[in-house]
Amino acid sequence: MERFISDVETYALACGISPQSLLRKTVNAQWGQWQKWKDGDASPTMRIVDQIYAYMAENPAPQTSEDAA
Repeated sequence: MERFISDVETYALACGISPQSLLRKTVNAQWGQWQKWKDGDASPTMRIVDQIYAYMAENPAPQTSEDAA
């Protein structure tokens, strides 16, 4: 779960959006769902995790000049 949280946060930061916005866009998650996952109060299903990873793979974050170096 820690890896998933880190991956989503890294992707969202690179895209200039919040992790919650990514969840809304990819799986129509309720507002506040991201915080519940981070706090350990809830967990995504593997199907949801797969959908989010698939979206991130199909829509790569823009590369910065640091990434290209």
